[in-house]
Amino acid sequence: MNTVQAQARRIFLLNLASATAAAALPATSLAQNASPAERQFAPQPGNWRTFEVTTRVDIPKAQSATRVWLPVPSVNTDWQQSLESAYVTNGKARMTDDEKYGARILYVEFAEGEAKPYVELTSRVKTHNRAVDWNKKQPAAEDPATLAYWTRPTQMLPTDGIVRKTALAAIKGATTDVEKAHRLYDWIVANTFREPKVQGCGEGDIKTMLETGNLGGKCADLNALFVGLCRSVGLPARDVYGLRLAPSAFGYKELGGNSASLKGAQHCRAEVYLKGYGWVAMDPADVAKVMRQETATWIRTPQNPIVAPVNKALFGGWEGNWMAYNMAHDVKLPKSTWPMLGFFMYPAAEDKTGRFNSYAPDDFKYQISAREITG
Repeated sequence: MNTVQAQARRIFLLNLASATAAAALPATSLAQNASPAERQFAPQPGNWRTFEVTTRVDIPKAQSATRVWLPVPSVNTDWQQSLESAYVTNGKARMTDDEKYGARILYVEFAEGEAKPYVELTSRVKTHNRAVDWNKKQPAAEDPATLAYWTRPTQMLPTDGIVRKTALAAIKGATTDVEKAHRLYDWIVANTFREPKVQGCGEGDIKTMLETGNLGGKCADLNALFVGLCRSVGLPARDVYGLRLAPSAFGYKELGGNSASLKGAQHCRAEVYLKGYGWVAMDPADVAKVMRQETATWIRTPQNPIVAPVNKALFGGWEGNWMAYNMAHDVKLPKSTWPMLGFFMYPAAEDKTGRFNSYAPDDFKYQISAREITG
């Protein structure tokens, strides 16, 4: 057993031992012996929440004809309903879809000479918490062609070479799909880390990450690596690209968004298809984020009482204060003259000078906000 295997197995066994011990204790004992530092994070499916999300782009100093692309919520599942979207603009606009994944896109063209190009998109979505019941299997049949689609490699997610070699080492001895997914999830938590200096959500170049040994990144790096590892050993998996909309109900500052100003609130998650359970929510990148940024001191172990409930809950669930835009990889923006994007969850724009920096909303001049609709 090499060092990576040993570390991943040690983390897995520690988690398993802790969970087994906790399950053996009565609820009153757990409450009486709880550490003051322990936190709660246990999202459970419940009522739907409705949000109205507004994205506004302004081009203050247009240098030439300009093109803008905005992601539009287009995921409809048992945990999200993408409702109506509407827009206002002084450009020429139309709704379109990514050819491969069906990701919805608002495309806007501004003519040269337009003094103050702008577009404002408003979308409504319904979301709710997710949490799988590991004690209750269900006949969750999925079309074989769909499962094959979410197991194939993409340009940024190769499934051979070092990716498959790493995954095989991490899952050695695992026999079920759940065990394999859990080993890979634990491997991400144990071996990667949140790197705050990375722009945006990262790039998701998983082969380079493994080849260089630089395993620091953000959600589009860490969850993409998790998805690639899963696919390489035959587990259908996909990234889900979206946006945090509201604070966490559990008080974790890093797991929520400021609804009034959602700059930097983009976040991607992951789903893995597990036999007997269907598509299951996963988010090891958020475990890494809590470890690195929830407190002033970098927490180095997922057994820490601040991290432990998050580490447990995000293998099989997530909180419904977030919406998905799409599940698209390697996106070719319609009429773009620049290379494809690895993913599409940020506003994008181009003019004759090139592509704008989507990770710099103050320079690009875009704003995103959300409000929850109640009653």
